[in-house]
Amino acid sequence: MNKSDIIEALADRKDIPQAVAERIINVIFDDMTETLISDGRIEIRGFGNFENRNYDGYIGRNPKTGTPVVVKSKKAPFFKVGKELKEMIMKAHI
Repeated sequence: MNKSDIIEALADRKDIPQAVAERIINVIFDDMTETLISDGRIEIRGFGNFENRNYDGYIGRNPKTGTPVVVKSKKAPFFKVGKELKEMIMKAHI
């Protein structure tokens, strides 16, 4: 499922124009992005949490040449699935 699929599903389920559904989804995603950029945390109960994780820098290796490479520290978004979603997925695959 991609963003277009989500927009289409919202428009179909709520019987609203696709343009309105697109604006709604864009507002949600934009706000989520702004929250993560400002180092905030997003919690959607039953679904999961989005947060930033900090990773320390290290000395890596260029796989082609084998020469050492300095990898800078970084911050990356991380998603942790919620308990309810995890249980639903497990039940569906038993």
